[in-house]
Amino acid sequence: MDDAASPTNDDLPTLLTGVQDHLDATAELPVSPDASPWLGEAAAVAEQTTDPALDREALVTRLDHLEQLLDGPSPDNSDVEAHLDAARTALDAARARIDSGVEDTR
Repeated sequence: MDDAASPTNDDLPTLLTGVQDHLDATAELPVSPDASPWLGEAAAVAEQTTDPALDREALVTRLDHLEQLLDGPSPDNSDVEAHLDAARTALDAARARIDSGVEDTR
């Protein structure tokens, strides 16, 4: 991947929006019945993380929850898996931003 396109170069709000966008993209795709509620909850939590009024502690708590949800049941759909992989990459980059203190994280 080109460094210019790497999610690690994005600011925190962009990374969090990226997670949300990838999860929203799974909404209309067919998935296993076991995975559906996990993905729905993950999308809702991802949306919460984009709220600029959320303080750092609440953001970290939601990211922890989101990480658990992304490790839920297999969706049995390769397109959904690709979106989940991209969401995990953006989530990892967001955590790195927060942990490094590179920018004001709320």
